[in-house]
Amino acid sequence: MMLVCYIVGGILVCLVAIHLFLEIHYFMRMCLAVIIAKFFKTKIKILDDTYVYGVCITTDLDTLIYHMNNARYLRELDFARVDFYERTGLYKTIRQKGGAVVQGACTIRYRRFIRPFSVFKITSKIIYWDSKALYMEHRFITPKDDFVRAIVICQQRVISCNAEEIMKEFLGLEGGAQKPEIPLEVAKWIECNEISSANLRNGC
Repeated sequence: MMLVCYIVGGILVCLVAIHLFLEIHYFMRMCLAVIIAKFFKTKIKILDDTYVYGVCITTDLDTLIYHMNNARYLRELDFARVDFYERTGLYKTIRQKGGAVVQGACTIRYRRFIRPFSVFKITSKIIYWDSKALYMEHRFITPKDDFVRAIVICQQRVISCNAEEIMKEFLGLEGGAQKPEIPLEVAKWIECNEISSANLRNGC
């Protein structure tokens, strides 16, 4: 009987330790997002939109228990991006070329709260690219009213390979769609980021 108690106690201690030192819920959701995208969703073209759904649960709330915590929006984008990368084959292609992709910059504009237990949809698409990075737009939309609750622009830095060449390869294989014009807000945002980088290099 004592042996059983020790075993059960050891298991409980291990579970507590895992939850203390690893955000297990995040890793489980990430694995689930990859599995669903890989085995249960159709492949899409590189300039198509993807969407995933989420629910604002109690662990997503801010201290006032009134709406989704601001930081949670960016966390949810990890699951949306992995869905996009898997369904387009973009990440696989970058890795095959010996490259990697990391988040270089991100800006978010909050427009209206996402309330507790509300269902939301995140749409994702590539809106522009250059030789060093891909620029993605994400929208948080509540399906019940089709309102854009938040809009996000992300710079995905491509390391050790050329993002322009990768996109040309995709567009060529998919029928030769043209590169879109850079949106004005993205052009201004890139300029702002470059000014910030220059300031940091100069020690400002």
